[in-house]
Amino acid sequence: MSISVSDITKTYDRQQALKGISFEVQQGEIVGFLGPNGAGKSTLMKILTTYLSASSGVAIVNGFDVTTDAISAQRSIGYLPEHNPLYLDMYVREYLSFNAKVYGTPKDRIETIIERTGLTPEANKKIGQLSKGYRQRVGIACALLHDPEVLILDEPTTGLDPNQLVDIRTLITEIGKEKTVLLSTHIMQEVEAMCDRVIIIHEGAIVADQHLSTLMDDTAQIIEVEFDYRVEDAFLLKLPHITAVKNTHGFVYELIFDTTTDMRPKVFDFAHDHQLKTLQLSRKSKDLEHLFRELTSTVVDG
Repeated sequence: MSISVSDITKTYDRQQALKGISFEVQQGEIVGFLGPNGAGKSTLMKILTTYLSASSGVAIVNGFDVTTDAISAQRSIGYLPEHNPLYLDMYVREYLSFNAKVYGTPKDRIETIIERTGLTPEANKKIGQLSKGYRQRVGIACALLHDPEVLILDEPTTGLDPNQLVDIRTLITEIGKEKTVLLSTHIMQEVEAMCDRVIIIHEGAIVADQHLSTLMDDTAQIIEVEFDYRVEDAFLLKLPHITAVKNTHGFVYELIFDTTTDMRPKVFDFAHDHQLKTLQLSRKSKDLEHLFRELTSTVVDG
């Protein structure tokens, strides 16, 4: 396996940022690492890349313990931090050449990576002249220079416009065909488009770790209904098979049911029987965003 994390904890003074995190990532997987702000995502990524030390537990990357064999671990990891550190006054090719010398990478590798990451048209420009999308490409190119087996990307698509998002998504997907990729992002659609598996962390603990297809394939369904006035949640919870009610805005409600049976007729009949007027009634797909909200809010409420 490429990454093995066993009972990792991290404490800052009295605050416990990570609470016994454990998971494994196999070679060739693209795994999305999700969580609300402050959940502990960046902390764990910094531990895996040896920028931080864990308070306890063991993390192994490509067979190297990140604590006792940090240099070997670093050599096998390509890392793009959330705030991409670039020398804006350097030219793209110059910056990559500088980093190649640090890694001891052959010069011909630089041109290969420039071409692979789509930087050829911008290679003779200063980094400060590049768009955010191309700066992210430079960061990914730098992470790939030494041909690492594992790529760790912290918020690689933050701040990109829709066209740049597609370009970076395509690049990461191509990289994932031959390397192990662990990436964090707040953009659920990117996880659905790129990742084989998702790990969701909340308040320093893992609340889900499943293949994306498995996580999405459950019996729950979402019915969105709009009434002509405000209805108490407790009243709607009288519906059969219902597990949750959420007033999203105005008089619009999301009703979550734990059944494969289409519940729209039941909701309509329920409303009719109780003199409620339904202004709209539709069934929604249970996408990753809904699952994310469920899993993180359940921990808070419980």
